[in-house]
Parts: sequence; C-alpha cells; structure tokens
Amino acid sequence: MKVLDIHGVKVPALGFGTWRLKGSTCRDMVRQALAIGYRHIDTASIYDNEEDVGRGIADSGVPREDIFLVTKVWRDQMTASSIGRAAAESRERLGTEYIDMFLIHWPNRAVPLAETLRAMRHLMEDGRIRHIGVSNFPVDLLREATEDLAAPILANQVEYHPYLSQKRLVAYCRRARVILTAYCPLAEGKASRDPVIQRIAAKHGRSAAQVTLRWLLEQEPVAAIPMTANPDHCRANFEIFDFELDAEDSTAIASLACNRRLIDMGTGYAWDAS
Repeated sequence: MKVLDIHGVKVPALGFGTWRLKGSTCRDMVRQALAIGYRHIDTASIYDNEEDVGRGIADSGVPREDIFLVTKVWRDQMTASSIGRAAAESRERLGTEYIDMFLIHWPNRAVPLAETLRAMRHLMEDGRIRHIGVSNFPVDLLREATEDLAAPILANQVEYHPYLSQKRLVAYCRRARVILTAYCPLAEGKASRDPVIQRIAAKHGRSAAQVTLRWLLEQEPVAAIPMTANPDHCRANFEIFDFELDAEDSTAIASLACNRRLIDMGTGYAWDAS
C-alpha cells in the first residue's frame, strides 16, 4: 500500500469510497474493504450512510486507530454556529470519538470561507477532528484557504480521471503539500471501456480499472477513492502496487482528457482550465 506523507501525516493513497452505498450493502462492503487491506474510508453526511459505514468499521474488527476515516460537512452547515453540531452528529452516526479528516464538501459563497475554516480549526484544537480539508475547490479558492487564510488544509477532494485534466490543480497541490484525492477515478466505468486504456491493460496483464488507478497514484500527491458494490472489483482495485506504467503509457492516458466533468453541483467559482 502506498502511503502519502504530508507534513508528517500519513494517509493511505488508495481509499474506499462509499458514495451511493447504503444499508447492508454499505456495511458489508466497508467490512470487506477493510478485510482486503484498505485503511482509508471516505463518506459524507449527505450520503446518508455514515451509520452504515460506522457499523461496517465496527464489524471489521480492525482497530479504529488503524483507519483513516474521512467525512464531509454539507453546504447548509458551514456557519460557525452549526459546523460543530454537524461534526458531532457525524461522529455519533459513525460511532467514533474522532474524525481523522473533516472536509468542506462544496464551497458556499453565502458563508465566508474564513468563518468556516476558523470554526474547523477550533474543532481540531478540541481533538474532535484530527485534520481538515476541502472538496471541489479550484486552485484560486484552495490558494485562498492555504495561503491567505493559512488554514492547515490536508487534502482537496475533486473529480479526477483520464477524461478530466486536473494538471493545474495537481501542480498547485504538489507545491502547497496538499493531497489531491480523486473521486470518480474510473469515470463511472467509462475508463474500463476505453480502448486506449484496455490496450495498455493488456500489455501489463491487468484490467483497465487497475491501470487507471495506477496512473492516478503514480502522480504526486494524488490519492484515489474508488467506490464499488462488487467484492471482486474491490479486491482488484487494491491489487495495483506490484506493477508500474511507463512514460508512454502515462502520456497516452493523459491524452484522453477532454474536459468531461461528470459531477457539477456548482461551486460559485470558475473551474480550473487545464
């Protein structure tokens, strides 16, 4: 397992995403992912599955301190008066005394960013959350958080896959020592059907999904959180650390970028043009 070390914080580069997983399926997949070896689990309050994620973790038998657990606060709970309550409710649903990383899920222009980040820092000081991060932040907004407001942002979670270049954001995260966590890393299955990626996969004796995840994790400081309800896919996604892509492979995959964004709930800010 590759581990990203950012300012002394060690985060498994490959996580298990739980968006769209609910009920017994979510509980079973979290438990199975941890049995396979995943130690980075991602959820969010808006996913309406934090309780299921927490039960899956409890059922796994893996010590809580060995798991890097991430959840997110929704736009309507980002004021100083509400974010502490939001974090407490997430902790209760997850059945945990602390959250390893608490993210702003989507920017909200109606609430000053400084107010939200100041409140999140108070939660860190109280030990209720270990680290703070953001999600769906373009470079200029991430720069405001990290440089202008000097917030200790550990990660920025964004859509990233072969069809959506994040070159500018990856470069900034590398300079600023911020993890870029890729959600929808397989482009909702499109990468597995791509003939270019399939050709590279055949060359390495791997699946197209494995090649895509490997391509992402060979970029520093990129992490990825693929979601699946299929136990076989969950295991296969984890088996990507015993081969490498060559420069020709990486260039071919990067050339597929065509600004295809799959998830856009609107940030109020311009997306980066890469």
